[in-house]
Amino acid sequence: MKIFGIAGWSGSGKTTLIEQLIPRFVGRGLTVSLIKHAHHSFDVDHPGKDSYRHRVAGCREVLVSSQARWVVMHELRGEPEPPLEEQIKRVSPCDLLLVEGYKRSGVAKIEVWRPPMDNSAMDGYAVRLADLEGPSPRLRVAQKILAGSVGEPLMPGTAARIFTGAPVPPGADAIVMQEDAAAEGDQVVVRKIPQSGEWIRRIGSDIQAGEVILSAGIRLRPQDTGLAASVGIASLPVHRRVRLGLFFTGDELVMPGDPLPPGRIYNSNRFTLNGLAKTFDCEIHDYGIVPDSLDATRAMLRRAAGGCDVIVTSGGVSVGEADFVKPAVEAEGELLMWKIAMKPGRPLAFGRIGTASFIGLPGNPVSSFVTFLVFVRPFLLKTQGVADVQAHAITARADFDWPEPDLRREFLRVKWNARGGLDLYPTQDSAVLMSTAWADGLVDNPPNHAICPGDAVKFIPYSELYR
Repeated sequence: MKIFGIAGWSGSGKTTLIEQLIPRFVGRGLTVSLIKHAHHSFDVDHPGKDSYRHRVAGCREVLVSSQARWVVMHELRGEPEPPLEEQIKRVSPCDLLLVEGYKRSGVAKIEVWRPPMDNSAMDGYAVRLADLEGPSPRLRVAQKILAGSVGEPLMPGTAARIFTGAPVPPGADAIVMQEDAAAEGDQVVVRKIPQSGEWIRRIGSDIQAGEVILSAGIRLRPQDTGLAASVGIASLPVHRRVRLGLFFTGDELVMPGDPLPPGRIYNSNRFTLNGLAKTFDCEIHDYGIVPDSLDATRAMLRRAAGGCDVIVTSGGVSVGEADFVKPAVEAEGELLMWKIAMKPGRPLAFGRIGTASFIGLPGNPVSSFVTFLVFVRPFLLKTQGVADVQAHAITARADFDWPEPDLRREFLRVKWNARGGLDLYPTQDSAVLMSTAWADGLVDNPPNHAICPGDAVKFIPYSELYR
């Protein structure tokens, strides 16, 4: 049962909002219930009713039943009102329980107005424009209103000293900021007459009743959680982190810090892919280096599939004698795709091992990096519930020559220059990892498409690929 609250000041429209939401939820096949916090003077029973007489006579509980509905009235008789948590337990199971009121409860909620009252945008004086006649009008300062306090109605001929964020007192129709006024004893001289509504933040000017403040399917940023807090939402429903398994194939791999024998290379992909996985908030299970053998690769796939949602490997997906990932996937699960028309990164594989998804990346460092960003990134984000997973490209000017394009779609490593154009890294070899660290992003170049200096190209900055 999902629980969601809607709170707001009296008359803010929260009941009307709930009234509009309920048919939409019911129309989607959900069963909906509601708990409403009533005003202290409200009573569900009235004199003259039989139930009222029974309660007054001393019944602790009265259940009234008819063909249309039944209701239980429980007498507190001086006992404290039960907290919301206890009342939720009394509601029959349903798909969605709405809670109206209970502003201070821990239930995830929205507040229908923001700000909840007219407030001052400046330190200054709240005034009535009708009192500001003639040059340099003088008013008696009758009250001081700080943020978090509520003032009295503004009487004719008076002003209220007011501070930023404080509620505007009833009767005031403008704020004179303190730079346009002069305090003299208990009076203030207004040097500049304000316009009607000047420096007043109107109720709901930030967020209106019924307005969506955070859409489903976004990665929460600091400003998003701050916005939720500003309307009283204490918690938000989120997807759990994806459990991502990583392992790296190749007898030639050595960890940095260990001796480097002849013919061996350092395992740079382990650090690149771990860093990328952290960027996308994954729960990482790093299984390390797997020897080049079919049995070892199959065993590691089974182990990773037992504890992960997604398995990503590096190396071993080509057709060499020591490439065992492809046959291992075919033996332990199913291979759904192999090879793509892309450079760098042709030998990319996709499949399933049990309930886990499998993505096999090439072993070359640049190929592994680029294919993770182009294919693994959107897959992970979609798995996490993100709606918009597209990395948005911008049009930029190429300040380089690319006369011999490949028949495949290419992702070229480029960097902004001081002239506002893009420079190309001198070598686009898939083994040159320096090109990725030097670059600011990738040019997405169509198949068989030559580029001349001055041409417009499709540039995807790293800032888009890392979001």
